[in-house]
Amino acid sequence: MPSLLRILPPFLALVAQAQQPLTLPDAIRQAWKGQTGLQAGEALADKARAEAEALKALRLPTVSLGVGLTRTTEPMQVFGTRLDQARISQMDFMPDRLNHPAAITGGGATLTVQQPLYAGGRLDAAARAGAALAGSETAAQGWRRQQVALAVAQAYFGAQVADQAVRYAEDTLRQAQETERFVAARVEQGLLLRSEGERAKAFRAQSEAGLAEAKARAASARSALSLLTGVDTASAHLSTDLEAPSAPLPGGPGLRGDLEAGKRLAEAARAGVDAAKGALRPEVGLNLTAGTARYALGEGGNWTTASVGAKWTFSFGDSRRVSAARAQARAAELGLQWQTRQASREVEEARRAVETAEAKITFARTAVEASESVRAIRTARHREGLLPLVEVLDAEAGLSGARTLLLGSRLEWRVSRAQLALALGQPIEGVTE
Repeated sequence: MPSLLRILPPFLALVAQAQQPLTLPDAIRQAWKGQTGLQAGEALADKARAEAEALKALRLPTVSLGVGLTRTTEPMQVFGTRLDQARISQMDFMPDRLNHPAAITGGGATLTVQQPLYAGGRLDAAARAGAALAGSETAAQGWRRQQVALAVAQAYFGAQVADQAVRYAEDTLRQAQETERFVAARVEQGLLLRSEGERAKAFRAQSEAGLAEAKARAASARSALSLLTGVDTASAHLSTDLEAPSAPLPGGPGLRGDLEAGKRLAEAARAGVDAAKGALRPEVGLNLTAGTARYALGEGGNWTTASVGAKWTFSFGDSRRVSAARAQARAAELGLQWQTRQASREVEEARRAVETAEAKITFARTAVEASESVRAIRTARHREGLLPLVEVLDAEAGLSGARTLLLGSRLEWRVSRAQLALALGQPIEGVTE
C-alpha cells in the first residue's frame, strides 16, 4: 500500500498533463511564438526597419577622423610638414636645405565634418523609400502571422474531426462484431448459410481496417498540429468546440497585410523615381576640417578649413535609370491592382464556402439521423429473420457515408470561416495577440 501511494501522485500528474485543455487561441499564440518561419520573418522586418533608419541618417553629417605618423625626405613634403608644424625659419629657405632636406618625422590628426545641403531630393526620397519598405515588410509579417493562424485552425479542427472519425469507426466496428457473433450463431444453428457468416466476417475485418486507418489519420492530424505549434499535442484535450465558434462571423473588411505590403511597395517605387531624378541634379555640400601637425607632444601647428561647394555630374546611365524606376513604379501599381481584385474574389469565395458548408451540415445531420434509424430498424428486422444480411451492411455503409459527410461539412464550415476572416483582413478566430 505505501508503494502504491508513492506511485499514484506522479501517475495522476501525468494523466492531468495529458488531459490539459488546449484552446484554439492558445494554439495560435503558441505557433506565433515558436514557429521558426515567423521568427525568420520577424528578423527580416527588423532588418528592413534598421535599413530605413540607415537611409534616414544619410541627411546627417559624416565625421571622419584621421591620425598618422610620417617620415620623409621628399623636398616638397619636408617643407610642407615643417610649415604645418609651424616651425619654418629663415634657414629653411636656403637653397641647399630646400633641395636636399634632412629626413623629417611628424605626427598629425585631422577631423573632417561633411554636411550635405542639397542632393537633388535623393536623400529625402531614399528615406521615404526605406520607410515604405520597412512598412511593407512589417505588413507582410502580419500577413504571415495570419496565414499561420489559418493553418493552425485547419490542423486544430482537422484533429478534432479525425478524433470523431475514430469514435465513429469504433462504433461501426462494435456493430460489425455484434453482427458477426449473431450471424455465426445462426450459421451454427443451420438457420443461415455459411456464406452469410463469411460476409459478416468480411464486414468486421473491413471495419477493423477502417478503424486502423482512422487512428492513423488522427495521429497524422495531431502531428501536423504539433508541428505548427511547437508543442506535443498527441494527447492534449482540444477544448474549442468545433460546432460553436468562439468568435462571430467576420463583418466588413479590415487591414489585409498583403495589400498593405503592396501599397508600401508602390510607395517605395514612387520614391525610387524621385531618387533617380535627383541623380541628374547638382549636389551642394559643406565641409569643415580641423587639423594638427606635431613634431613634439606640446609643439606643432593647428589649422581649420571651411568650404561650401557644388558638384554636378551627368551620366547617360542615370538618365536611363529614371525610365527604369518609372517602369518599376508602374509594375508595383499594377501588381497592387491585381492583388486587390484577387482579394475581392477571395472574400466572395470564402462567403460562398461558409454558406455552402452551413447548408451541407443541415443536410448531413438529417442524413445521419435517418441512417441511424435505418440501421436500427434493419438490424432488428434481420435478427427477426425478416431481412437479409446485405440490407444491414447496406445500412452500415449508408451511415458511414452520412457521418463522413457531416464531419467534412463541419470542418469545411469552421475552416471557411477562418478563410473569410483572412480574406477580409480580420483576426483568425478573433485572436490578435
